[in-house]
Amino acid sequence: MTDFAAIDFETANGNRSSVCSVGVVIVRNGEIVDKIHYLIRPAPNYYAWFCTEVHGMTFVDTMHAPAFPHVWAEIAPKIADLPLVAHNSPFDEGCLRAVHQLYGMNYPNYTFHCTCRASRKIHGNLLPNHQLHTVAAHCGFDLRNHHHALADAEACAAIAMKII
Repeated sequence: MTDFAAIDFETANGNRSSVCSVGVVIVRNGEIVDKIHYLIRPAPNYYAWFCTEVHGMTFVDTMHAPAFPHVWAEIAPKIADLPLVAHNSPFDEGCLRAVHQLYGMNYPNYTFHCTCRASRKIHGNLLPNHQLHTVAAHCGFDLRNHHHALADAEACAAIAMKII
């Protein structure tokens, strides 16, 4: 696959609709052509401690951020003709569907591919696990800021260019 958009969401709490950050890396003809990152005011707008422990963001970080519909209005035209790739795609696709539903937005039935599933299929027992940082390292990508949405999307794009 040479044309796709790698995407990663971070959430504020256990609700899939509570996206608080999105990272997107657009790849065309096998080359990265755009990188997008937004903070988003989550809905519902509270942070669970376990999410903050993972990504480090709090209410203060997103209290003045735009709501999802404003952010997606900027992103959607850039990825409209592309399949989406995510590491553990059921999570990211679930977030995207949930936040579209929450805001009453039409969901365009994006096609998702999963680098985690692809890694399991291709690398099997070669790797100790198929977590993003492990697969990224195996593919030669140095993921330094794990759980930052753009860094994770960059890692996902690097993996997808190698194994999908």
